[in-house]
Amino acid sequence: MDDVVEMQENHQKMEVQNKAIVEILYKSLWGQGTMGNVTKLLASDLEWWFHGPPHCHHMMKVLTGEIDHTKGFRFEPRRITAVGGDHVIAEGWEGKAYWVHVWTVKNGLITQFREYFNTWLVVRNLTQPSWEDSKDSIIFWHSQARDLYQRTLPGLVLAI
Repeated sequence: MDDVVEMQENHQKMEVQNKAIVEILYKSLWGQGTMGNVTKLLASDLEWWFHGPPHCHHMMKVLTGEIDHTKGFRFEPRRITAVGGDHVIAEGWEGKAYWVHVWTVKNGLITQFREYFNTWLVVRNLTQPSWEDSKDSIIFWHSQARDLYQRTLPGLVLAI
């Protein structure tokens, strides 16, 4: 029993640390930091995936230095949540733009980035041992942009 409690506590600590790393990334991009601070948080072989119109690859353009992070589209998360241990999800919306960023953090370094633009997202844990539980029990996270509920956006399910 003590081993289970210790594992849960370690898992929670890791989630808190991973969330803090992603928060530092956003603050470095649009707050008190610099791109130098950002590059220290990213793996040199960062894996990237994008869903949305090609002209909306905003965050990846910022991360690669293609566009100046102090100009253009500004990502200000309204919600940042750690889920499933290694994953941190940030969500934001401004006017007609809605976005979700899914970051994978391993050993204090961001190794994967998934960018969803104007797409509703549901994140599910497919490692549940049984499908007997209700469907809601395996949902880690879902989009909650309250002021965009009247819009029709494509939806995706991300399995982690």
